[in-house]
Amino acid sequence: MDRLTNTSSAEQPGSPTAGEFRAVLTTGHRGAPEISAGTVEVVPADLQDAVAAGGLATKYVSVADVPTLMVGQPIHTAGRDLQFYLLFPLDGEQRTLGLVQSTLIVGGLVLILLLAGITSLVTRQVVRPVRQAAEVAERFAEGNLDERMPVRGEDEMARLAESYNEMAGSLQAQIRQLEEFGALQRRFTSDVSHELRTPLTTVRMAADVLHASRDELLPALRRSSELLVAELDRFETLLGDLLEISRLDAGVAELGAERLDMHGVVSRAIDVVHGLAEESHTPLQLDLPTGIDAEVDPRRVERIVRNLVANAIDHGEGKPVRVVLGADDRAVAVVVQDQGVGLRPGEAALVFNRFWRAEESRARRSGGSGLGLAISLEDARLHGGWLQAWGEPGNGATFRLTLPRAVGDLLESSPLPLGPVGAPEPAESTSVPTPPLGIPRLAGPASLIDPAGNRIAVQHDGLPADAVSHPGAGR
Repeated sequence: MDRLTNTSSAEQPGSPTAGEFRAVLTTGHRGAPEISAGTVEVVPADLQDAVAAGGLATKYVSVADVPTLMVGQPIHTAGRDLQFYLLFPLDGEQRTLGLVQSTLIVGGLVLILLLAGITSLVTRQVVRPVRQAAEVAERFAEGNLDERMPVRGEDEMARLAESYNEMAGSLQAQIRQLEEFGALQRRFTSDVSHELRTPLTTVRMAADVLHASRDELLPALRRSSELLVAELDRFETLLGDLLEISRLDAGVAELGAERLDMHGVVSRAIDVVHGLAEESHTPLQLDLPTGIDAEVDPRRVERIVRNLVANAIDHGEGKPVRVVLGADDRAVAVVVQDQGVGLRPGEAALVFNRFWRAEESRARRSGGSGLGLAISLEDARLHGGWLQAWGEPGNGATFRLTLPRAVGDLLESSPLPLGPVGAPEPAESTSVPTPPLGIPRLAGPASLIDPAGNRIAVQHDGLPADAVSHPGAGR
């Protein structure tokens, strides 16, 4: 046993050094008194049974709170069979594992702190400038055109800041030019309209005198006087529309809202164009229930409905024109539907553009100026409402005016459908923003003549072509 045991007498009991082991020899307790050497009492009975069965066996146990690995094997001798066990205390290994574990924990904490420091550094050097750039871009988009990014150092962020500042400066210059151009365009339109008032009044007086005495004129002169009066009426209408457009563009149009029964408002508008319907032999089918009240400007709503009905009569080919009034808890709607030529694909996005024509060669009965639907769209916007169009070639066109029942309410839906059953509704009208005041809204090119006779190229007001529910003036 002394030769088989590897222990150090200098070590404290229970604190063996790494690699130490103790040996146990026993004859076992089968059929004879047991003779043993060493601490056989710490060897578990199941381990002894496994060795007695003639096999090599191992087991981890705890001896006096010391983890111990026990290895047992049978030994055959000349006298009798013995059981040999080696006991390896593992408290040294346990201390080593504890040291490694604590080292890993401390190292992990230190690594986390280092990662936090590196992340903070990266955030300060990369993420923060990007966040600042996003904030500057948002303020620039809100209209603060003097916003610029600070340039620090010579890295990629500095180059990005320089490029952004150059782009912002270029955009600012172009926007300022557009603002000046828009102001010039509005001022020119307003000045021309006002300056034409005086000569138009004089010509109107002379034309009225000629028209009053037309029975005394030759037939050719009589017809000329009638044409003169008719064209003067168109000219006055055009001047009035131009002045109204100037007020709307300048942002000085006011909404005189009052709570009224919509039946009376729509009926008065239809009465104005009733003569036009009789002249063109166009039946009017009215569905105007009473008791539907809303806060509206009666003058503007009547003008919208009048323009829509006149437009439907012009393009209805003499077929019936249907006018329907409906409402729900939050909105009121007027739908004007004709059965005429309709609208080709894409024209619903253009029908509200100023001076736009679906068919250039078509003769108009009402002699409109081409600004009626554009003004109607602006009148609807003043109410916080929608003016939408739908149509198919050969199946007619439908226009829907939707207004909130109370001024300031936000529209979410319309109480009346725009197209036939199953037709998709246009995009949400409130998603198309009104361009900022002072910046012209570009659509098709046109021209005006200044007092000196020079042709001035201008851009008429319009909206993006994809804004089906908010297109931007007559068919």
